[in-house]
Amino acid sequence: MKILITGTTQGIGRAIAEKFLKNNHEVIGIDRQPSSIAAENYTHYICDVRDRSLLPEIAGVNILINNAGTQNEDDIDINLKGLIGITEKYGIQPQIRSVLNIGSASAHTGAEFPEYCASKGGVLAYTKNVAMRIAKFGATCNSLDPGGVLTPLNECVMNDPVLWEQIMNETPLKKWATPEDIAEWAYFLTVVNTFCTGQCILVDGGESINYHFIWKD
Repeated sequence: MKILITGTTQGIGRAIAEKFLKNNHEVIGIDRQPSSIAAENYTHYICDVRDRSLLPEIAGVNILINNAGTQNEDDIDINLKGLIGITEKYGIQPQIRSVLNIGSASAHTGAEFPEYCASKGGVLAYTKNVAMRIAKFGATCNSLDPGGVLTPLNECVMNDPVLWEQIMNETPLKKWATPEDIAEWAYFLTVVNTFCTGQCILVDGGESINYHFIWKD
């Protein structure tokens, strides 16, 4: 299948791309940065998801995974409007099989930066909208909403022993997910799953149960 993933140069997006490549899919990545993924079945486009006029022409996408995102940097424009632009261009068409939006546990709890929470909350509502619109193609659309993930974006708290202890005290499973953990969920929801749709699925080690957000000043 032809898989389009945004934000593939590091963290969750890279892990998802590598998961699909390992399973012999054709993978296309879109990111603002160059990619170091070296695989025969991988094509990379350097592009900002906010700039709809410069998005490449890619026909026949079977699975779309909206992973590109940020914190405290035009969150609404990147996390929500950019995601909408990508989906409207590549996801609403007869060959689509699945759309997956990478959301956030903070969309459910509101326990993070204001614009970030708002952007990810919008993703949840848009997920349901897309699910209804692509159902006629027999396709699914869900959001995968992680809590803490061990990515470079989170290193400022991961490397602070005091804050890390506080975070672990708020996380019942006493660990964060790895990017590879999230990639497994992404693969399941887009390839294995054919019936669950319009759902916003929390994968956060139970952190949202406590509704406390800890971050570095």
